[in-house]
Amino acid sequence: MGEKKQLIISVGREYGSGGHVIAEELAKRFGIPFYDYHLIGEIAAGKKVDVKTLERFDELPKIPFFSRTVNGFSNSPQENLANMQFEYLNKKASEGESFVIVGRCSEHILKEYKGLVSIFVLGDMEEKVKRIMEREQVDRIQAEESIAHHDRKRKTYHNHFCRGKWGDSRNYDLSINSSKLGIETTIDILEDYIRKRIEK
Repeated sequence: MGEKKQLIISVGREYGSGGHVIAEELAKRFGIPFYDYHLIGEIAAGKKVDVKTLERFDELPKIPFFSRTVNGFSNSPQENLANMQFEYLNKKASEGESFVIVGRCSEHILKEYKGLVSIFVLGDMEEKVKRIMEREQVDRIQAEESIAHHDRKRKTYHNHFCRGKWGDSRNYDLSINSSKLGIETTIDILEDYIRKRIEK
């Protein structure tokens, strides 16, 4: 019986596309750990720092005007947290662990691993607005503002740390619009795609 192949599923997502839910369900279907912003808690425990302090800087780019790097050390908490997360994920991957990771430039920082499957989940604006209105209990204008804010933040963060542009289909194995067939069917399609990749 052959050794079990490593599987790393990287999920980038537009805000309101259901990408986080999709990633969680894929982790369940493949029986592997799921990492998102909660990995900050593990990092905080390992570094013996307050998790609330780290959470404030999650998936945020450094502020250039107030940041500088001396002898390889940055005074930017945003950059330091990002690098801690990248190191954490690289350590997990280098130890052969299989997992699902949401965001955090994972399609870029883990690209050297053969078991990586990178996905980007997008959605139609109308569907994303409906999902955010329901989830956050806000009106249409607030939902649209929330989507614009979060996507702008993710794009700025990603493009600061990665060569490839956030959401550019050329940087992912598969980009999929979850609005076309719905969340459940999108998960089914992705599961089928990933299983075929594993078999290859």
